[in-house]
Amino acid sequence: MLFAVALVVAFAVQQFVGVDRHGATVSTLTIDSKAVGRPLPTAVVVPGAQPEGRRPLLVFLHGRGGNETSELDDAFYSALAAQGSRAPLVAFPYGGDHSYWHDRADGRWGTYVVREVIPRVVERFHADPRRVAIGGISMGGFGAYDIARLNPARFCAVAGHSPALWRTGGETAPGAFDDAGDFSRHDVVGAARANPHVFSGTRLWLDAGDADPFRPGDEALTQALGERVSGHTWPGGHDGDYWNAHWPDYARFYARALDRC
Repeated sequence: MLFAVALVVAFAVQQFVGVDRHGATVSTLTIDSKAVGRPLPTAVVVPGAQPEGRRPLLVFLHGRGGNETSELDDAFYSALAAQGSRAPLVAFPYGGDHSYWHDRADGRWGTYVVREVIPRVVERFHADPRRVAIGGISMGGFGAYDIARLNPARFCAVAGHSPALWRTGGETAPGAFDDAGDFSRHDVVGAARANPHVFSGTRLWLDAGDADPFRPGDEALTQALGERVSGHTWPGGHDGDYWNAHWPDYARFYARALDRC
């Protein structure tokens, strides 16, 4: 048992040794979630540069198999610091192994983000409740678009980085949805095809590597939204090297969108 604990501690320390936070500080909030039915951690990053007023908030959702610390690396901190006083407060909630960030049988994960994470972070860190963006990687990119779709006008900006999107229920990954009905209720591509203005008034971003397996679904959403979305295809796959290479682009998009909100 002691050996197992030592391994866990060693791994946790290894994650952060040598990481330059560029003056940012990290706190962990534990939210006793009624929506999901258990305590869940949220890592909150406060940038080093001082803003003129209240900071805007970016809620960033991790991918499948990730957690609240998955993005806390050199690429993220460097990109955040580069935004100077415009850098947002960033909240990284934990969303389970494969919740796909939507309300489903094992928990109301989308409700948890909107009604529990955001209010708690805004209150604790005095963020600007009117300037909130949401984004994420892979599973988190799907979640960002789905949550924004179900909460019109709540977010200044929405971004999906290699979002896990599908055109039909038959294409979905195992565990992503409970059943066909669950997929139908959270069919982001279908919703955009039915109503291209579903994200009206919100700045939109979607990017993916040219070798990403989710490109068919991502391209379907981009086509459905048309000029409303800033779409990008860059060389790369569905992996950390690709996302780390583009954190500067992501941070710049969020900072500008929140600044203009």
